[in-house]
Amino acid sequence: MPERLAETLVDLWTPLIILWITLPSCVYMAPMNQAHVLTTGSPLELSRQSEEMRILSRSKRGWVWNQMFVLEEFSGPEPILVGRLHTDLDPGSKKIKYILSGDGAGTIFQINDITGDIHAIKRLDREEKAEYTLTAQAVDWETNKPLEPPSEFIIKVQDINDNAPEFLNGPYHATVPEMSILGTSVTNVTATDADDPVYGNSAKLVYSILEGQPYFSIEPETAIIKTALPNMDREAKEEYLVVIQAKDMGGHSGGLSGTTTLTVTLTDVNDNPPKFAQSLYHFSVPEDVVLGTAIGRVKANDQDIGENAQSSYDIIDGDGTALFEITSDAQAQDGVIRLRKPLDFETKKSYTLKVEAANIHIDPRFSGRGPFKDTATVKIVVEDADEPPVFSSPTYLLEVHENAALNSVIGQVTARDPDITSSPIRFSIDRHTDLERQFNINADDGKITLATPLDRELSVWHNITIIATEIRNHSQISRVPVAIKVLDVNDNAPEFASEYEAFLCENGKPGQVIQTVSAMDKDDPKNGHFFLYSLLPEMVNNPNFTIKKNEDNSLSILAKHNGFNRQKQEVYLLPIVISDSGNPPLSSTSTLTIRVCGCSSDGVVQSCNVEAYVLPIGLSMGALIAILACIILLLVIVVLFVTLRRHKNEPLIIKDDEDVRENIIRYDDEGGGEEDTEAFDIATLQNPDGINGFLPRKDIKPDLQFMPRQGLAPVPNGVDVDEFINVRLHEADNDPTAPPYDSIQIYGYEGRGSVAGSLSSLESTTSDSDQNFDYLSDWGPRFKRLGELYSVGESDKET
Repeated sequence: MPERLAETLVDLWTPLIILWITLPSCVYMAPMNQAHVLTTGSPLELSRQSEEMRILSRSKRGWVWNQMFVLEEFSGPEPILVGRLHTDLDPGSKKIKYILSGDGAGTIFQINDITGDIHAIKRLDREEKAEYTLTAQAVDWETNKPLEPPSEFIIKVQDINDNAPEFLNGPYHATVPEMSILGTSVTNVTATDADDPVYGNSAKLVYSILEGQPYFSIEPETAIIKTALPNMDREAKEEYLVVIQAKDMGGHSGGLSGTTTLTVTLTDVNDNPPKFAQSLYHFSVPEDVVLGTAIGRVKANDQDIGENAQSSYDIIDGDGTALFEITSDAQAQDGVIRLRKPLDFETKKSYTLKVEAANIHIDPRFSGRGPFKDTATVKIVVEDADEPPVFSSPTYLLEVHENAALNSVIGQVTARDPDITSSPIRFSIDRHTDLERQFNINADDGKITLATPLDRELSVWHNITIIATEIRNHSQISRVPVAIKVLDVNDNAPEFASEYEAFLCENGKPGQVIQTVSAMDKDDPKNGHFFLYSLLPEMVNNPNFTIKKNEDNSLSILAKHNGFNRQKQEVYLLPIVISDSGNPPLSSTSTLTIRVCGCSSDGVVQSCNVEAYVLPIGLSMGALIAILACIILLLVIVVLFVTLRRHKNEPLIIKDDEDVRENIIRYDDEGGGEEDTEAFDIATLQNPDGINGFLPRKDIKPDLQFMPRQGLAPVPNGVDVDEFINVRLHEADNDPTAPPYDSIQIYGYEGRGSVAGSLSSLESTTSDSDQNFDYLSDWGPRFKRLGELYSVGESDKET
């Protein structure tokens, strides 16, 4: 019973639900591409419908709306009717006005406010905008008051096939390995169509190949390109051009199409073995060629490219496998044969090699095509050459004792000419390696002798170079290094390793180690150093100190007693004899200085000077240094003061070893100028042969009456100027009217000996107008010009 009741309820509810869902569409939806009508019901009808459908609990709106459709790209002479709005509240009295708003209202879509007809006034493009949302409302014609709430509806633009397919990413490029099997996927392409993919077949695309058969094929719907032929060979053709078409409308006639190109490149695989261009190669090489020199190149060609063409070269057989080697040149893809060991024409004149070229990267898929390698024969002929001498050994090591006698033989080098002619050899030393010329060599037999004494302590090793030269051809030379080791002999006595100075505390204890010393020996015995220490025989019973040998070859000095006093003795000298274990043994005496110091209770040295006892209590070393610095500073100030006072008291008269014309003394006392001749006698000061006389000074007023001096008699021309100046200086010093302040005295005397006499106008006793400068013309062009200038000046003055 419950099951049958449930089935009955389902049967009753199902028609009602279907009616509720489909009622608006079934009643008001117009056929496609026709005008659509939106209607409203009256309030009474609306109320009645609500009563009938109360069982469904669904209220019905006053507006019943649905979608409208309009074709795109319509370009008729009249606007196209899209649909009509209508309400049951309109009794036909034209008192209701319809208003349209929303997307494109008034610009794209226009409504008749009386009839409610909606027209499209512009051409529409679905690809630009696919649908428009608008709002419709019925208002009173006179009052513009809404009669119903506004309601939205959609106008969809119906698509037509007006767009051709496009390949947005074309043209395309793809690669596929050569020798691929049939149906190998190459790539896929994609075209797009702007038309509506939902409506009709406007956007349904079908792909096909217009050009590129029979090599490639394409899936009509997925556009996957595949190989249509197997084993395509890149070496035969590397690149293919494929033209692809995409057509809408499912490929039927009348559909639009678009094309693109696909360039397919076959990539290389290693399907070809290397192959030598020739089976036999001939090369020749001189016997004196440098090791590592390239003798020749062989090449195996490979039709593949890149790493698939790379080959390695090897020598697999022949009588010269030990003398030659072959390397691979990655860029040139060939094999380079190089010399590995020296050649000798006199021993063997030709060699035969068998070389092999093999691919490095082998593809196992094509291994069945045969070995990916090839071989060739190489014949090498050795040419004779004039070779340099060859030493019996590449290096020589010689030993000599440092006390070896001069001209003693240290060792011998030998060399021979490897050529058939066998030229004699002459030996010499490269003096750039023996600048001090410590060694000599016999030019004929190569014996090396000692030229100067050797000292192992200065240099243990001497490295020289011996030159062997063919006598018949001096351009053929060879060099060999010779290392000479100087062996040690016991020729140096041991001594202290450093300058030691020991410090002994006054409060030290007996047996206390004062200092530990070690010795050094410049010699180098085979068994190492072993030193013996002892005191001098006369100091074996030293009352103050004793010595003790340590296991590490060092020596400890110990104090025998305590109670050392630095006031009694500040320094002790302890001579120590040091002997080595050489044969014969050598010894030396080194003196250790032991200084008595004042120490703290824990043995820290505080002072080692006797003067420390007389220092005031509490006065530190820093204070003493400060006091000393102050004293030095005072001394410096005193010296500077005395120096300045002496500098002020120095006489202003310039000595005979000074050049008065190169010194300028400035002072603030201004004289009367050139015409002031009353202060001193200019003529007398300028020339000792000038006029003698007395002219009193006028620059100061004398406190005492000045007694005129007796004029000096004219002096002969041979009088010394320095003597004359000293006389005048003596008179000035004894003159009570002489000024006490600094003054300057200028002497314009230029000396004697000039044939022309003095050119100074200050010394001239005649007037300027009496002078004649014509004689200057006889002295040369420069003096002639000087005479002309003076003559012009005199004439200007007269004028």
